[in-house]
Amino acid sequence: MSDSKQANTRVAMRLGITAVLMFGFGFALVPLYEVFCDITGLNGKNFGRGETVAVEIDRSRTVKVQFVSTNPETMPWDFKPVERSMRIFPGETQQTAYLAMNPTTEWMVAQAVPSVSPSEAAQYLTKINCFCFERQPLDAGASQEMPMVFVVSPELPAHISTITVSYALYDITDAERVASQEKTKTGSQLL
Repeated sequence: MSDSKQANTRVAMRLGITAVLMFGFGFALVPLYEVFCDITGLNGKNFGRGETVAVEIDRSRTVKVQFVSTNPETMPWDFKPVERSMRIFPGETQQTAYLAMNPTTEWMVAQAVPSVSPSEAAQYLTKINCFCFERQPLDAGASQEMPMVFVVSPELPAHISTITVSYALYDITDAERVASQEKTKTGSQLL
């Protein structure tokens, strides 16, 4: 093989390896971005979860909390908040809900992904109980009310007067079926 052909082969190999590495790096960025958002609160992803410590309610001001829902094109469910907004006192535990309806003829499972804006407010919003903590199965033609219990910390900066809580609902039916099949397969091997 001539020197120019060997050089071309080396360049082509290097370019191929570079393309594969770049593709792999792109996939690695997704979980890294999630970790970064959890740590910094960027993009409203840093939600408190679980029980809260009793705090004094700040009755000197109110905060407007807006509720929004979105579905990607591949998610056929009807999904909306029961209340579009509410005024609350910081430190006061509140409850609301979202309504979901599966208009299809198939059993489906959904997962809600939350976001808060402005992103600075995310660290002051604690969800005590939320439908987004777990997967939501729904039979064909069925509907359900999905509760959310939350509190906004009295330490919320004074310049934030409105918080928007948004949920995107994703179809994870196929992933749930695979997980169920794996459980069944593992369970039968243990017997």
